Amino acid sequence: MVQGEHVTHVTDLLNRVGATGYTIINSVSGKGHHGFHEGHLLFNDTSSQVVVFTVVPDDKVDPILSGLGPLFNKHSGAMFVTDVAVSRREHFVAE
Repeated sequence: MVQGEHVTHVTDLLNRVGATGYTIINSVSGKGHHGFHEGHLLFNDTSSQVVVFTVVPDDKVDPILSGLGPLFNKHSGAMFVTDVAVSRREHFVAE
């Protein structure tokens, strides 16, 4: 989860690492370490919270964590890593 102004940084990193896809959910509301974040657009889509989901093989996790670490050292956001099971595995593996 990142501020909308940083979503391009995240998607560029995922593309460089070789993630075969991702899902972006804009205008997310919630409360966290920095207080409550309203989901509606204040000025434009860069001022709201955005969630980016991706499913990648284990060997791509560390490069993603390393690439996002500096972003989260300077800006609010959250990152979650978990094991998943997928129904169409071939959609998540690069050819």
